[in-house]
Amino acid sequence: MIEPLKVHPATEPGRADAATLGREFDNAGLAYYTWGNGPHDRYAEHTHPFEKTLVCLEGRIVFHVPGQADLVLQPGDRLVLPPYTRHAATVGPHGVRCIEAHRPVLTATASPR
Repeated sequence: MIEPLKVHPATEPGRADAATLGREFDNAGLAYYTWGNGPHDRYAEHTHPFEKTLVCLEGRIVFHVPGQADLVLQPGDRLVLPPYTRHAATVGPHGVRCIEAHRPVLTATASPR
């Protein structure tokens, strides 16, 4: 059975520092970037071929994952989406700004015989 996804709450509510998070992602060897959306923007259901880590910097965004309760991210909260996880999202009433990192999926290669 696959364990449900969960939001990892901010250790210090209301504090999310893009520079500190960027260093964390750099140290882990992950590509990352920041992005934002306006109030009530929506993302249709989709997947990604990589692990996606999101940290909310400002505002609010709600992730909708089939078969489980909505996942609400507020400043400092973190969500890790495994590769190929179906999800949609709705931005909160004041918009959102996040930092996002991607971890590529490692694929096995055939070894010569």
